[in-house]
Amino acid sequence: MLATSYTLSTTTSQPFETAVERVRVELKAEGFGILSEIDVQATLREKLGVDEEPYLILGACNPPLAHQALTVEPELGTLLPCNVVVYQRDGQTHISAVDAERMLSIVGNDSLASVAAEIRAKLAAVVERASNPS
Repeated sequence: MLATSYTLSTTTSQPFETAVERVRVELKAEGFGILSEIDVQATLREKLGVDEEPYLILGACNPPLAHQALTVEPELGTLLPCNVVVYQRDGQTHISAVDAERMLSIVGNDSLASVAAEIRAKLAAVVERASNPS
Protein backbone atom coordinates (compact mmCIF):
# COMPACT_ATOMS: atom_id res chain seq x y z
CA MET A 1 0.00 0.00 0.00
CA LEU A 2 1.16 3.49 -0.85
CA ALA A 3 0.45 6.49 1.37
CA THR A 4 0.30 9.82 -0.45
CA SER A 5 0.01 13.15 1.29
CA TYR A 6 -3.69 12.49 1.86
CA THR A 7 -4.61 8.93 0.80
CA LEU A 8 -3.97 5.25 1.45
CA SER A 9 -3.80 3.71 -2.01
CA THR A 10 -3.12 0.49 -3.85
CA THR A 11 -3.53 -1.12 -7.24
CA THR A 12 -5.19 -4.49 -7.71
CA SER A 13 -5.38 -7.03 -10.52
CA GLN A 14 -9.11 -7.43 -9.87
CA PRO A 15 -11.66 -6.08 -12.33
CA PHE A 16 -13.33 -2.82 -11.30
CA GLU A 17 -16.67 -4.41 -10.33
CA THR A 18 -14.98 -7.07 -8.20
CA ALA A 19 -12.87 -4.46 -6.41
CA VAL A 20 -15.99 -2.39 -5.66
CA GLU A 21 -17.72 -5.39 -4.10
CA ARG A 22 -14.61 -6.26 -2.07
CA VAL A 23 -14.41 -2.68 -0.77
CA ARG A 24 -18.08 -2.85 0.27
CA VAL A 25 -17.50 -6.11 2.15
CA GLU A 26 -14.35 -4.86 3.88
CA LEU A 27 -15.93 -1.53 4.88
CA LYS A 28 -18.77 -3.44 6.52
CA ALA A 29 -16.27 -5.73 8.28
CA GLU A 30 -14.62 -2.63 9.79
CA GLY A 31 -17.93 -1.18 10.99
CA PHE A 32 -18.49 1.33 8.18
CA GLY A 33 -21.75 1.92 6.39
CA ILE A 34 -21.98 3.60 3.01
CA LEU A 35 -23.88 6.89 3.27
CA SER A 36 -23.33 8.08 -0.28
CA GLU A 37 -22.27 6.70 -3.60
CA ILE A 38 -21.19 8.80 -6.58
CA ASP A 39 -20.69 7.23 -9.97
CA VAL A 40 -18.32 9.83 -11.41
CA GLN A 41 -18.17 8.09 -14.80
CA ALA A 42 -21.98 8.28 -15.20
CA THR A 43 -22.14 11.85 -13.91
CA LEU A 44 -19.48 13.09 -16.33
CA ARG A 45 -21.18 11.29 -19.19
CA GLU A 46 -24.56 12.82 -18.31
CA LYS A 47 -23.39 16.35 -17.49
CA LEU A 48 -20.46 16.83 -19.86
CA GLY A 49 -20.92 14.18 -22.53
CA VAL A 50 -17.47 12.74 -21.86
CA ASP A 51 -16.71 9.06 -21.57
CA GLU A 52 -14.20 8.30 -18.84
CA GLU A 53 -13.07 5.07 -17.23
CA PRO A 54 -15.05 3.76 -14.23
CA TYR A 55 -14.70 5.89 -11.07
CA LEU A 56 -16.82 5.37 -7.95
CA ILE A 57 -16.75 7.36 -4.71
CA LEU A 58 -18.14 5.64 -1.62
CA GLY A 59 -18.86 7.92 1.34
CA ALA A 60 -18.27 5.68 4.34
CA CYS A 61 -19.12 6.28 7.99
CA ASN A 62 -18.32 4.38 11.15
CA PRO A 63 -21.04 5.72 13.51
CA PRO A 64 -19.23 5.21 16.85
CA LEU A 65 -16.05 6.88 15.55
CA ALA A 66 -18.00 9.67 13.86
CA HIS A 67 -19.84 10.30 17.13
CA GLN A 68 -16.57 10.47 19.08
CA ALA A 69 -15.05 12.87 16.59
CA LEU A 70 -18.13 15.13 16.36
CA THR A 71 -18.37 15.27 20.16
CA VAL A 72 -14.82 16.62 20.29
CA GLU A 73 -15.11 18.86 17.22
CA PRO A 74 -18.66 19.70 16.03
CA GLU A 75 -17.44 21.44 12.83
CA LEU A 76 -15.77 18.19 11.77
CA GLY A 77 -18.92 17.26 9.86
CA THR A 78 -17.54 19.31 6.99
CA LEU A 79 -14.89 16.61 6.50
CA LEU A 80 -17.26 13.64 6.72
CA PRO A 81 -17.91 11.02 5.46
CA CYS A 82 -14.63 9.21 4.88
CA ASN A 83 -14.33 8.76 1.13
CA VAL A 84 -13.08 5.56 -0.45
CA VAL A 85 -12.65 5.51 -4.22
CA VAL A 86 -12.37 2.69 -6.70
CA TYR A 87 -11.35 3.67 -10.20
CA GLN A 88 -9.78 2.39 -13.36
CA ARG A 89 -6.92 4.07 -15.21
CA ASP A 90 -5.21 2.61 -18.23
CA GLY A 91 -6.74 -0.81 -17.53
CA GLN A 92 -5.61 -0.96 -13.90
CA THR A 93 -7.97 -0.89 -10.92
CA HIS A 94 -7.06 1.40 -8.03
CA ILE A 95 -8.45 1.61 -4.49
CA SER A 96 -7.84 4.71 -2.34
CA ALA A 97 -9.13 5.90 1.00
CA VAL A 98 -8.68 9.20 2.76
CA ASP A 99 -5.84 9.20 5.30
CA ALA A 100 -7.85 10.29 8.35
CA GLU A 101 -4.77 11.18 10.41
CA ARG A 102 -3.47 13.57 7.78
CA MET A 103 -6.90 14.99 7.01
CA LEU A 104 -7.90 15.53 10.63
CA SER A 105 -4.52 17.06 11.44
CA ILE A 106 -5.68 20.23 9.65
CA VAL A 107 -8.25 20.73 12.39
CA GLY A 108 -5.54 21.35 14.97
CA ASN A 109 -7.33 19.54 17.82
CA ASP A 110 -5.07 17.04 19.58
CA SER A 111 -8.12 15.38 21.12
CA LEU A 112 -8.90 13.91 17.68
CA ALA A 113 -5.57 12.08 17.37
CA SER A 114 -6.71 8.71 18.74
CA VAL A 115 -9.95 8.68 16.72
CA ALA A 116 -8.04 9.68 13.58
CA ALA A 117 -5.49 6.91 14.16
CA GLU A 118 -8.25 4.32 14.60
CA ILE A 119 -10.06 5.44 11.45
CA ARG A 120 -6.78 5.40 9.51
CA ALA A 121 -6.01 1.87 10.70
CA LYS A 122 -9.49 0.62 9.75
CA LEU A 123 -9.40 2.24 6.30
CA ALA A 124 -5.86 0.95 5.69
CA ALA A 125 -7.12 -2.56 6.47
CA VAL A 126 -10.03 -2.06 4.05
CA VAL A 127 -7.71 -0.94 1.24
CA GLU A 128 -5.25 -3.75 1.88
CA ARG A 129 -7.77 -6.58 2.18
CA ALA A 130 -10.00 -5.34 -0.67
CA SER A 131 -7.04 -5.32 -3.06
CA ASN A 132 -6.35 -9.01 -2.49
CA PRO A 133 -8.48 -11.53 -4.39
CA SER A 134 -10.75 -13.39 -1.97
